[in-house]
Amino acid sequence: MKSSKGFKFSMALLLSISLLGGLTGCSAKKGEEITTVRIGYFPNITHSQALVGREQGSFQKAIGESKKVDWKLFNAGPSEIEALFAGAVDIGYIGPGPAINGYAKSKGDIQIIAGATDAGAIFVSKEGLVIKDLKDLGGKKIAVPQFGNTQDLTLRSILTKNGLKDTTKGGTVEVRQAENADILTLLQKGDIDAALVPEPWGSRLIKEAGAKVILDYKDLLRGGSYTTAVVVVRTEFLKNNPQIVESFLKTHVELTDYINKNQDKAKEIVNKQITELTKKGVSKDILDASFNRLTVTSNPEKESVLEFVKSSVKEGFLKSEPDTKDLFNLSILNKVLKEKGLEQIK
Repeated sequence: MKSSKGFKFSMALLLSISLLGGLTGCSAKKGEEITTVRIGYFPNITHSQALVGREQGSFQKAIGESKKVDWKLFNAGPSEIEALFAGAVDIGYIGPGPAINGYAKSKGDIQIIAGATDAGAIFVSKEGLVIKDLKDLGGKKIAVPQFGNTQDLTLRSILTKNGLKDTTKGGTVEVRQAENADILTLLQKGDIDAALVPEPWGSRLIKEAGAKVILDYKDLLRGGSYTTAVVVVRTEFLKNNPQIVESFLKTHVELTDYINKNQDKAKEIVNKQITELTKKGVSKDILDASFNRLTVTSNPEKESVLEFVKSSVKEGFLKSEPDTKDLFNLSILNKVLKEKGLEQIK
C-alpha cells in the first residue's frame, strides 16, 4: 500500500489532470483566515439536504458573509474523494463506500461526521422475469452503478447469503458495472436480467422498463436502516475550523428536520435543483415513489457502515480491514443534537 504522503501526491496529480482548474486550491492552515468553504455534492435525491440548502442559501447564511460557500458538483464518489485529498473540497455529501475507501487508503485523512440518507435503493428484474427465490439469481446478469459502491456491496451480500458468487470468483452470477442511465437501456433491451440501483432510478426502471421488484428497500439490508449517503470532512479542515463545521452541521440537522416536516415543498426544491444541474427533472410520480423508499436523516447508521467495511474487505475492494476507531467523528453532531433537544448518536 502507498504511504499516506504518496497517496495524497498521486491524488493531487490525478486531480490536476482530470478536473477543471476551478477545483484546485489549498486550504488555510490553523490560525489563518479562510475565505471559502468548498462543499461537494451530487445532483441526487439522496443528497437532499445539500440541494435544499443550496437553493435556500442555508449554508451560506450559517457560515456567514465573510466566507463564500463554493459548491462542487460530482457524479461519482471516487472523483469527490480525489478532490477531498487534493484539498479542493472541505466537506462533502457522498456514499459510504467511497467514504470508507478514502478513509482507509489515506489512513484517516477524512472522517464521517453525519448521515444524510438511509435506504433509497431497490432490486428489480427485467420485464417477464419473476424471481421467486433468490437462489434463482444463479446464472443471471445483474447490473450495479459502480463496483464497490453501496448497491454493489449490498448485492454481493445478498448473493453470499444465498450461496451464490459472481463469475470472477468462480460463481455463476455475472455482475456488471454501468451508469444508471445505461442500466435502464440494458434492462429495456433485455441485455441484463436484474439491477440493484438507487432512487430515482429504481422507480424509473419500474415505470419505463416494466421492471419487477425482487427486493424493496426494506428487504435489502437491515430493514432499511442502512446508510446510502453520509457527510464527510477533511480531518485537517475539521481540526483547523471546528466552528465552521459546527455551523455546517447545525444547518444540516435543521434541513433534515425541514425536509421531513415539509416533504412536498422539499420535493419541489430538490427537483428544481436536479433540473438546474442536469437539465432534466424528475416526474412527480417517480419523485413520490423515490422519497417513499428513503429516510432523510443525520444518523450515519454506524453499524451498517461497519458492515460495509467488512464487505469491502471480503470482496477485495480493500486489501485489509482498516482500524475504524477514527472513521466516525460525531462529537460536533452530538453537540448540535443535544442543544436542539434531539437524541444523540452513540
